[in-house]
This record gives sequence, structure tokens and C-alpha cells, in this order.
Amino acid sequence: MPASPPNIVEGEVDFEVPAAGKPCKTWYRIVGDLHSPTSRRPLVALHGGPGFNHAYLFILSDLTKAHGISLILYDQIGNGNSTHLPEKNGDVTFWTEQLFLDELDNLLRHLKVEDNYDLLGHSWGGMLASRHASKQPPGLKRLVLASAPADMGLWVECQNALRTELQQDVQDVLDKHEREGSTDSAEYKAAVEVFYSRFLCRIHPLPEPLAEGFGWIEKDPTVYLTMNGPSEFHITGPLKNWSIVGDAHKINVPTLLLNGRYDEARDSVVAPFFREIPRVKWVTFAESSHVLHFEERERCMEILGSFLIDEP
Repeated sequence: MPASPPNIVEGEVDFEVPAAGKPCKTWYRIVGDLHSPTSRRPLVALHGGPGFNHAYLFILSDLTKAHGISLILYDQIGNGNSTHLPEKNGDVTFWTEQLFLDELDNLLRHLKVEDNYDLLGHSWGGMLASRHASKQPPGLKRLVLASAPADMGLWVECQNALRTELQQDVQDVLDKHEREGSTDSAEYKAAVEVFYSRFLCRIHPLPEPLAEGFGWIEKDPTVYLTMNGPSEFHITGPLKNWSIVGDAHKINVPTLLLNGRYDEARDSVVAPFFREIPRVKWVTFAESSHVLHFEERERCMEILGSFLIDEP
């Protein structure tokens, strides 16, 4: 008989944020039996953006089906099904890295997995995961950093170099609207899509879960615009100064570093992780850009599965 599909449970956890001025909740989805005696250590997945939602990481439930690894997904505050705070648009004192670190800790405690869990962060989620890991939480056992920059200065350098690979008329449109402060124009957004189609996702049309994530940013751009800016390469928010390079050596768990050959997060962007983290393995996917779990799904799941179930 074919295996029955894994259980899926959805819920919300209260997240106390005094500065929000209203009650806040974090929405989560669990795939698998979190506390079953037969379940493996759960994997907590942190989505990117900041401003996306969890949907494009649901594909990681392949690991639940293949290996019995329970998967915990959630929408970070301000995103997806969690509490939105559009009134905090532009408030860089509110939208901080620490806010999201506190939210992660709150969720781990609520689900009672803080003593034994693995963590996967994609893109911005990887930045958040690396900072969390650098604090050496005792319950964290394994870390996966997928297409995550170690330093946003290196990221901006990389994006500027990638822009030069676009056709000249697209570059001109990007330059014009950034110079004139009209990055909310349809022409600018269309030019950004050209960049994304080469370096963010090479699958066309865009997979529906990714389209859903972009849809959330369109509906409520508060977090993305405040922390990041109008695009992946025009960084105007406080993340432009973010770096983990000085603390990456503190990450003391086995770490898997992933990126794609055509990734926005090129080798120069992720290399500091490889240099600084004591126990790290680096795999680059030859046919992928920024969402290698879609572009080379089978190979990605094989590598993730082997890493996560290989007990030290």
C-alpha cells in the first residue's frame, strides 16, 4: 500500500511585541507528527524576503515523506497569515533583526522543540538562521543556509555585477528609475522581473508558491520596503549594513551551505560562511539560481536528507 500523506496542522501562537501597540500572532504550519516517538528531529524552515511567506518552502515536505522529518513552517510577523502592521511602514526602529529572532524563539518554545531541532534558512531566512545559530542555542543540532548572504555589502557588489549581464535597455530603465526615485513604476518593476528571471528563478512560468510570495509583498510591502528596499539590488533599508562575518565562527553545529551557479547569492556572497564556520559543507547546484529547491528539486532533497539524518 502507498504511504499515507503526512499530517498537516496549522495554528497561531501569541507573540508579545509591546511596540506594536496591538496583539500579534505568528501563524505556523506543521507537516508530520512533531512529537511522535517515530519522528525524526524536526526541521524549522525560515522563509526569505523579508516579506515573503512560507508557501514556497512547503516543497521541503518531500523530506517528511521520504525520511519522516517533521517540518515546521511559519509566516514571519508582517507577512502572510501572521499579524500585519502596515502602520509601521518605514519604522526602522520596529522592523529589526532582533524582532524576528525573538519571534523564532517564541515559536520554538510554544511548539516545545527548543531542546532538539534543525534549522534551514533561505535567503533572508538564512541571514536570520545564521544569527540565531551564532548565539549557540543548545537545542540546535544542524543548520542549512540556502542562498543566504553572509554580508550585504558583498551582496550589493554581486547584484551590481549581475546587472551588467542584462541587456543595456533593461539596465537603462533600472538606472533611470532609481535615479529619479520612481521605483514603484510599472516600467521599473518590469525591468526587475527580467533580472529575477535570470538570477532568482529560471523556471517559467514562475511556480505558484513563489508567485504567492511575490503577491504578499505586493499586497503589503511594509517589511520588504522598510528593511530592504524596492528590489534585490537597490537596497535602501537597514539591511544594507547587515553582516554576520564577524560572528560566523561562533556557529558550532554541522552546517550545510547551498547556492546555485546562477544564483543572486553567488560564491563571493556565501564564501565567508565557508571560511568562518568550523564544520561546514558547501554544495553549488549547476543548473539553479536562487530557488534551487525548485530548480533541482530531486538532487536538493537527496542532499538535504543525507545531511539531516546523518547523525554525528
